[in-house]
Amino acid sequence: MTASNTCVVFADLSGSTGVFETLGNELATEAVTSLTQWIGTVCVQHGGRVIKMLGDGVLALFPDGVSAIDAAVEMQRIHAERLRDWPNQVRMRLQIGVAAGEVVEVDGDCYGDSVNVASRLSDLSGADQIWATEPVVLQCTAQRSGVRFLSLGAVPIRGKTGSATMYRVEWQEDVHTMNLTLPAAMLHRTARAQPQAAGIELSWLDQQLRFNVARLPIHLGRDEQAEFMVNDQRVSRLHASISWRQGNFVLTDLSSYGTWVRFGGNSTELALRRNDCALADSGDIALGASFDDFTVPTISFRTRAGP
Repeated sequence: MTASNTCVVFADLSGSTGVFETLGNELATEAVTSLTQWIGTVCVQHGGRVIKMLGDGVLALFPDGVSAIDAAVEMQRIHAERLRDWPNQVRMRLQIGVAAGEVVEVDGDCYGDSVNVASRLSDLSGADQIWATEPVVLQCTAQRSGVRFLSLGAVPIRGKTGSATMYRVEWQEDVHTMNLTLPAAMLHRTARAQPQAAGIELSWLDQQLRFNVARLPIHLGRDEQAEFMVNDQRVSRLHASISWRQGNFVLTDLSSYGTWVRFGGNSTELALRRNDCALADSGDIALGASFDDFTVPTISFRTRAGP
């Protein structure tokens, strides 16, 4: 038994169930095995050690956060390019969790809080995403080409007391994070109302909750630990967050399929993909599809001014 401080990467393939239904067991097993072996190769090339293969997932240890993030980014970029030529029904997409901390190795396996957190972040992150803990990000001080770290705020992790700050690694080289995007017609109302705002009300079906500024950030999603839970398969486990930033309520998309916003009195839709939007007055938030889909889960919001 050995203990060491290290960085844990858990890479998982989403969509493998559909691949087995499409290709059958033999061909699907061959495809999944080929991908997990390739993931393991990328880990080794960046100084990592593959601890074990978990069906459609890979658990690896790295000496530091820099090599772990570099490996995760390379995986996503190469795999995303490769998927462009794959039919939709056989696409398996990567979701990766990265955590740092002490790990105990026993008989070829490893244990520790960071192992559990990396696995949970992989599960929460959604397709095409990399989520990392703050200690990992703090090790990555040198700028990387096309790589940014977006704070998700305090994220609850099942089995752990309290929440910890997590980050999403923006690896897409063509992504430009747009902070506080807001229709021009709303700007004058935001400037007047938001500095005194005391909270935001959210409602969906028979669920209606109010969150004071002191309780932010919160998460919207289908995971039971999301502060505002929306139980729909189109909704990611932690689909979006709402935070209080620069005197505004800020909605951040964290999902695989996007978030749409429509402000009260305005028919224009604002599509969010890995970017932000300031919420003012009232309106609606569609999760996982645009408002054109009348079945899309739609949350109504209203900001409330203080006394």
